Order: sequence, then C-alpha cells, then structure tokens
Amino acid sequence: MTAYTSDEMMTVAAARRLSNGAVCFVGIGLPSAACNLARLTHAPDLVLIYESGTVGTRPNVLPLSIGDGELAETARSVIPLPEIFTHYLQRGRVDVGFLGGAQIDRFGNLNSTVIGPYDAPSVRLPGAGGAPEIAMHVKELLIVMKQSARTFVDRLDFRTTVGFLDGGGARARDGFPGGGPRAVITDFGELTPDPETHELVLSAIFDGVTVDSVRAACGWPLRVAGTVTRVAAPTAAELQALRDLQERTRAAHAQHVRITLPT
Repeated sequence: MTAYTSDEMMTVAAARRLSNGAVCFVGIGLPSAACNLARLTHAPDLVLIYESGTVGTRPNVLPLSIGDGELAETARSVIPLPEIFTHYLQRGRVDVGFLGGAQIDRFGNLNSTVIGPYDAPSVRLPGAGGAPEIAMHVKELLIVMKQSARTFVDRLDFRTTVGFLDGGGARARDGFPGGGPRAVITDFGELTPDPETHELVLSAIFDGVTVDSVRAACGWPLRVAGTVTRVAAPTAAELQALRDLQERTRAAHAQHVRITLPT
C-alpha cells in the first residue's frame, strides 16, 4: 500500500463526497484541493464557485487566494459577488458548500471570529466572510477541520456560522432554508448528524485510528454510531491525481518573481 499523509486522507475523503455535476461553493485550502481532486477524478462536471465571483472555474493549479488570476482565467464566467449570493446562493442553486473554522460544537455550529470573550479576546480571527450565508442556503454543508479538544468544543466562544443551532429541529424552526451539515471530515474520520437530534456522531474512521483516540480529541462526550465504518485508504489513482495537482501548484507558485529591496 502506498504511504499517505493525514492531510491527503482528509482531502480524498472530502473529494469522495462530491457527486458529478454538483454545484459547489468552495474556499481556499483543503476544500479547494478536495473539490479539484474530485473534478480531476470521478466528478469531471463538478461546477466550482469561488467567493471572488468565478463560476465554473477549472484551475490547473490550486489558487493562492480567491483573487488568484487562475480562477478567473479558467472560469466559464465571472460575476459580481453580490449577484453570486443573490442569484445563486439565496435562490437555492448551490448544492454543496465547504467550510472550516477555529471551533465547532456538537451541532455543527462554527466559530471563526474570536477565541475568548468577544470584547477582550485572546485571539481575533478573520471573521465570518461569506460563511454564514453559505451555511444558511446550501443544500448540503461539508465541514473540514483537524480535530482536537481545542477545536471541537463543548461551547463556542462565539457562534459565527449556524449548523443545527441547539439541535432537535431548531434550525428548521428558525427558518434556515438549507440542509445544514452533512458531514464533518477530520484527520481521524467522519462525523455525521443524528437524523433526529442533529448531534454530530462518529460514523467512520480512517485506517490506524481507534474510537477511543477520536473521543480523546473531542471537547464534548462524543457519541458513536451503532456501526462505525472504516474509510478506504486513498487509491493509487487518487493519490497520483492529488500529488500531480500539488506538484503543478508548487511549480507554478515558484515562478512568482521575488523582489528584493536594496539594503
């Protein structure tokens, strides 16, 4: 078996959850790698939308940011961001959204605003961006985060983005139109919401991972599904496609000219 890293396993697991032809609102980082891996393997007709307004983009390398020229150059169209939110997202035309955060709770709510009290935080984070609207409107939300007791917490320091609120149908009662989190993909495995309570439950683990190790890395008493499946390791084809993509990205970014100011 070919050796692989935990980041590669996370990326492959996330990519496998994307179906061909789906419309996906994607951010930078691991979600971008997962979406483009899916496009290069089993989902060639995946429609990618980035928050810069690029629709149907097919980058040859992974973008450095949502403003990377690679996204606009390979897009079917570039649309002003307010229109992306109004005419695509809010009208229910986006199937899948990818998000991460600094903290997540047992109902899939996310914090990307502050660590500590809001008025005197120990860390001030980048903030909401488009995440609240994405989580509100997409048909299915995928969350990708590395898991630890510091990031998977019993209580968020600040609720930036809604998952299932307090669970038990609270999201629907408050009128949120989207479907909410479908899965949380970590470096240990996958958590999925209980169909009745909407509490995140450990439902799948990666090779070499134990249920006890996942529970130890969670800040709340993590529930475990009656049957916990084991996620198949990346195939040779998946790893090759991902590594080729990353190598093209490294080569492209290495060509950027560095300007050295005289001392």
